[in-house]
Amino acid sequence: MKVPLRFIVNSEPQELLVEPRQTLLEVLRDELGLTGTKEGCGNGNCGSCTVIMNGVSIVSCCTLGVEAEGKDVLTVEGLAQGGKLHPLQQAFIEGGAMQCGICTPGFLMSTKYLLDNNPHPTEQEIRLAIAGNLCRCTGYDKIVRSIMAVAQGSGG
Repeated sequence: MKVPLRFIVNSEPQELLVEPRQTLLEVLRDELGLTGTKEGCGNGNCGSCTVIMNGVSIVSCCTLGVEAEGKDVLTVEGLAQGGKLHPLQQAFIEGGAMQCGICTPGFLMSTKYLLDNNPHPTEQEIRLAIAGNLCRCTGYDKIVRSIMAVAQGSGG
């Protein structure tokens, strides 16, 4: 039996019926068509499905959709504003910090959370903040350098 879910996604109020067993990842992708958030592992280990809910970075594959009731969710689609990429997105492009793209949304969201809470992190703080995000293509050097460019004010 479906239950009502009312929450805000990327500054837009949403109201829909969901199965209580659906993950937030499934709600975002399957019900709202927000396919930027990726499923990499389905068990919270890779970080590809990272979103920000009420100001906290979470893995959406391990969060039930109904847990978002009344909350504010930011996905990778909500980063760009007014047709302009977020500085993190621009820095990832300019720094070549992506290849296949499965992990990229999760890295972007984890990094946004970091920079919202620590605008000028050290390299060690960046590496610690993205430790829950796995990349199988690029390694991490270009990702870290792109994040550092934004943190130092030279990216995006």
